[in-house]
Amino acid sequence: MTIPPLGFGTFRLKGQEVIDAVTTALELGYRHIDTAQIYDNEKEVGEAIAASGIPRDELFITTKIWITNLKPEKLIPSLRESLQKLGVDQVDLTLIHWPSPEDKVPMEEYLPMLLEAREQGLTRAIGVSNFTIEHLTQAIDLVGAENIATNQVEIHPFLHNRKLAEFAREQGIQLTAYMPLAVGKVMQDPVLQAIATAHQVTPAQVALAWLLQSGYVVIPSSTKRANQQANLDAAKIQLSQEDVAAIAALERGERIANPDFAPAWD
Repeated sequence: MTIPPLGFGTFRLKGQEVIDAVTTALELGYRHIDTAQIYDNEKEVGEAIAASGIPRDELFITTKIWITNLKPEKLIPSLRESLQKLGVDQVDLTLIHWPSPEDKVPMEEYLPMLLEAREQGLTRAIGVSNFTIEHLTQAIDLVGAENIATNQVEIHPFLHNRKLAEFAREQGIQLTAYMPLAVGKVMQDPVLQAIATAHQVTPAQVALAWLLQSGYVVIPSSTKRANQQANLDAAKIQLSQEDVAAIAALERGERIANPDFAPAWD
């Protein structure tokens, strides 16, 4: 299954703000919407989708199972609840949001439940998020690489996640880059600013173009129509080899999403 390469992220957007943001995104042409149980906005995302009148089969909707719902008896009921909030019978992609902290819930218990959810028609595809090489290896052993549609991880010009990216590529697993703009930090970087000036675009567009050109799915988030449009337009930018080499040199292992329950990163 192919995941639309440019999606709309809804992390940190709540209430009316997320309704307005998703509504605008859909008007502009986004068809891939990314949410999660812990974002506490599935209901509002669903409302915006329903109000848009866009046929369900034209949309790609992703949600993620939170760590408190990983136990086998909880996973599928929690996904059913997500579907109810979203107002759909099925999502296109369901991810495990984070591996179980300290692996307290063994992967052998929750990954087969994701497969079961797919069998039941609750989700078209399954995948993972924030999985390290070690976790991904274990997941491949359990369910097979062909059943892992993506691993959604933090990737941006200051965190390239190269080891993981190489491993995922070898296994034929798509990576989805979240926080692609490093929470706005890309706008202040002189290298990205210079590349942006040369292409008559913004540093944010350069960062997104680089990720798309590198073969990643990206899910930027924005509440402003102009920025949402600019993010869509980033797909049209063609960076040169020199641009890509300059961005390669920006890697500094700067990880933004690093909660206390995060795994030992590669």
